Amino acid sequence: MSRLRPQGDTGQAFPVYITVAAGLLFLALAFLAVGQAAVNRSGAQTAADAAALAAAQNRRDQLAGKWVEDVLDPTEWAAVFDGDVASLKPSCWRADQLAAQNDASADCASLDPLTFAVTAVTRKSVGTSVVPGTEKYKSTATAKAVIEARCTFDPPTGDGGGADDTLPSLNCKGRRWDLDPDHLTDLPGPTDLFDVHLVG
Repeated sequence: MSRLRPQGDTGQAFPVYITVAAGLLFLALAFLAVGQAAVNRSGAQTAADAAALAAAQNRRDQLAGKWVEDVLDPTEWAAVFDGDVASLKPSCWRADQLAAQNDASADCASLDPLTFAVTAVTRKSVGTSVVPGTEKYKSTATAKAVIEARCTFDPPTGDGGGADDTLPSLNCKGRRWDLDPDHLTDLPGPTDLFDVHLVG
């Protein structure tokens, strides 16, 4: 003869199930909030990296243009490769542009003629979640980009500056450029002259 299970056991277990389910739901929402924050943080870092590189590339292009202007005066080359050019224009406007394209704002600074530092802040917050305050939290990230000369040359021994002078050869990371002052049609470009990269 079988015994009937008391109905009270089921009734007592039901609140436990509800509590466990609610706890699991809360954990799932918390993990979702963490994921949202990670995505937002990644967006901020992407914006900072792109902005710093854009500013540095703008400065690189200016330096390359200056080198072309002074190509017949090799006594000026070293100053160009060191970034020591008085006529350089601001480049942080490019950082602002690239940050905006990545839905962020940028605070850009030229630490020296060859180095740019950027702090990017996302325009969107993490969003509403079970974690208090996330609806107001915006991610911030920093990045630094540097410009490095890729070329070396032997300093001129003469006074330079004339079309009849022999120009030094440029050795640019494995490629040699023998420059003829009478036929300056094949000159190295910005990416041949300078390298731009992020640093930690």
